[in-house]
Amino acid sequence: MASIVGALALLVAALGLAQWAAGHARSETDAEARQNGRAHLSLLESELQKFRLLPRVLTEFPDVRAALADRSTAASARLNRELEQLAGRTDAAVIYVMDASGTTIAASNWRMPTSFVGQNYRFRPYYQGAMRTGEAELFALGTVSGRPGLYLARKVVADERTLGVIVVKVEFDRLEKKWADSSAATLVTDKAGIIIMASDPAWQFRSLAPLSPAKRDELRQSLRYGEQSLTPLPMDRNDGNLAIQDGSRETVYRQASERVSLPGTTLHLLQPLQPKRDSANATARVIFLILLILVGAAIITLLRIVERQTIRHAAHLALEREVAARTHDLSNANAELKQASERQAETDRRYRAAREELAQASRLGSIGQITAGVAHEINQPVAAIRTFAENSLRYLERGDADKARGNLDTIVDLTARVGAITNELRNFARRKPRPLGPVVLQSAIDGTLLLIGDRIRAQGIALDIALERPEARVHADRVRLEQIFVNLLQNAADALHGVTDPRISIRAHGDDPTIIDICDNGPGVPADLVPQLFTPFATGRPDGLGLGLAIVSNIVDDFGGSVSLIASPLGGAGFRLALQPA
Repeated sequence: MASIVGALALLVAALGLAQWAAGHARSETDAEARQNGRAHLSLLESELQKFRLLPRVLTEFPDVRAALADRSTAASARLNRELEQLAGRTDAAVIYVMDASGTTIAASNWRMPTSFVGQNYRFRPYYQGAMRTGEAELFALGTVSGRPGLYLARKVVADERTLGVIVVKVEFDRLEKKWADSSAATLVTDKAGIIIMASDPAWQFRSLAPLSPAKRDELRQSLRYGEQSLTPLPMDRNDGNLAIQDGSRETVYRQASERVSLPGTTLHLLQPLQPKRDSANATARVIFLILLILVGAAIITLLRIVERQTIRHAAHLALEREVAARTHDLSNANAELKQASERQAETDRRYRAAREELAQASRLGSIGQITAGVAHEINQPVAAIRTFAENSLRYLERGDADKARGNLDTIVDLTARVGAITNELRNFARRKPRPLGPVVLQSAIDGTLLLIGDRIRAQGIALDIALERPEARVHADRVRLEQIFVNLLQNAADALHGVTDPRISIRAHGDDPTIIDICDNGPGVPADLVPQLFTPFATGRPDGLGLGLAIVSNIVDDFGGSVSLIASPLGGAGFRLALQPA
């Protein structure tokens, strides 16, 4: 069965590869035909553009106008010599001048037996077209020379009077030889389908399709192609292929066509299909050989798999017999396993109980840490409340009710501050963070100084505040932003005990992010404390809890910002807050 499936797969692959090779050969040949067609057209157009300028220039040539005007023998003789030199320099086949009646008065071939001088070409279409529209182009056989070429004619006019026609005949022998160097066949046809130029001389003046008798008579009367038979080129079109019979040999081509700037003229590039077909077939044979090897390997592998399945089945039967023999032993072992399972269940129950107790202890530890932090945060507002209350008593004793009222208002604000802090703890417990919004930086600093300003002044600390934009707003919560400032300023004040000329600076600058630097001139942060500086309970003071900077770091993270230790310009410790602008 495997061999039959493999043979069918190879048959399908062979048919598919044959179709692919044929299609690939056609597409590759079409691409090459288009490329060569454009290249050969470029050569032809270059020749045409070069020679089209010549009759335009010669119509303004003084000797041409003089010869046509006075019709003297001396003027015609001089013009003969000049046209002869010009034809030799430009590679034009013939250059000649006709008067208004169509009679040639001067020609570059005046020395040759086939001279055009004295010949009348009034019947030629290019003469008639030039006299009618000013210029004309015609590919035809020469009536005297019998050589094919392109006639470029232009009317000579002076003072609105027609003097005659100047004609440049161009032959393309060298261009056709260049085309012949290519592996492709190149031909140019007129609007009647007559091959007027070809890389194979045997194809010239043959037609791509049979001509009607009326068309033959018309071409014969115009003498455009002389007595040429204009027989059809033996060819057959099939599925885009063009087969041309050349004697006993038939060549199959792919065709690309390009329009030529001559009216009704088309360039056809016939690219042989066989080279690309041979290449595609060779590739298909290689692919088929690879598939043959792969299919053979697959069949061998499948046979080995079947053999292994047979061996495995035999082993399975032996195993079943072994299992049946040991069933009794397993039944006994099953009872022992049940007892072991019961013991394991009891162990699991104890493990879960111990895990719950550990989780409870962890939660209690977290609550203790949070409670210590809240106590640390509330300490400053409570101390401020006590100070303002004591001052209010003194103001009342003095009868200064206004100042006492002001202190009481401040106490109300500080009480609200304590409520906000405890509310923050409640929000934390409920996992419901306070919504963030724009906070004016100046107002947050003012609120902070309201809490700890007295202590800073009592300690004799010089406070330097410099805000680049006092109206700057940051994306934060005011209460928690003040908590940050309180912690950082409190730590700075603690570090300045015993320091001569203690100083703290607050600098705010930048737009995105807004940078706030809080620096002091204290002893700085010990090097061994820097790695765990923002870790809870890490402190360098004997009486410190080590929660301030940890709280600062958590709040700043909630704001989407960052806090870092920097070198203080005052010589002590410095902390930089980077907050998002609002």
